[in-house]
Amino acid sequence: MDGTILNHYNQVTQNTKQVIDDLRDMGILVFIATGRSFGEIAPLVPAGFKVDGIISSNGMMAQIDDDILIKHTLPIDLVKMIIDKARENKVYYELFPIEGDRISLKEDKAILEAEILEPKPDSVGINEWLSRKEAIEKEIKWEDALEIDNFSKFYFFSRSKEHINEWKNELEQLKKEIDFTTSISSEHNVEVMVANVNKGTGIKRILEEFGISEEETLVIGDSNNDLPMFKIAGYSVAMQNASDQIKQAVDEVTEFSCDEDGVCRYLKNKFQISNI
Repeated sequence: MDGTILNHYNQVTQNTKQVIDDLRDMGILVFIATGRSFGEIAPLVPAGFKVDGIISSNGMMAQIDDDILIKHTLPIDLVKMIIDKARENKVYYELFPIEGDRISLKEDKAILEAEILEPKPDSVGINEWLSRKEAIEKEIKWEDALEIDNFSKFYFFSRSKEHINEWKNELEQLKKEIDFTTSISSEHNVEVMVANVNKGTGIKRILEEFGISEEETLVIGDSNNDLPMFKIAGYSVAMQNASDQIKQAVDEVTEFSCDEDGVCRYLKNKFQISNI
């Protein structure tokens, strides 16, 4: 979603909704594959927005309407170990349950707040910056302790590239103790999921459910966490606003960015839709 169908103010436009509706009316199935949790999607899309399936939390969940096909959870020992390490390294984190509000511990609130102090660093994308501010203000549930054990992923952020890269190195060391997968969607973040889980594995499962081959699949994305789905799809497309590394990994690049309705314009042209 971010950097693809979402513009940099974290909204899906009505035009994008319309082109998705038109594709579905043509019998083409449309899926979302996002690093965001399932519960984050509804506030970002126009009223009446519908797709045929959703892969969320970088492949940790996949569902068709209310039918859940995949629901991975992080081992609670790993969750506790990572929180301790994040506190030790003063790293901003959000912990996402399978259902419900994201969680951070109250004792770490000052660490998180320090990472979103103005001014915004130039290298931090406005969508990521605004999302963190909104999370701190009203989306994170601040807990005294972990009361549940069904978490889908961690999201980590730093205003400093050097700091987040140090944290990535720390996570690589932790992988020697407990296996897990990491994924990044910007130069300022990293996420943690169950080992061997990503958008590609989520897409494979949902394609199996519909009896669709990978060769029949077109995917559009903009960041590193999209690379696994680029590898499995029959045709891959990067956004104009993607990095050069991502653009080199795909078959085609959109002419317009996410702030210019790039997905909408690309799909209109690709499938010869003329009513928008």
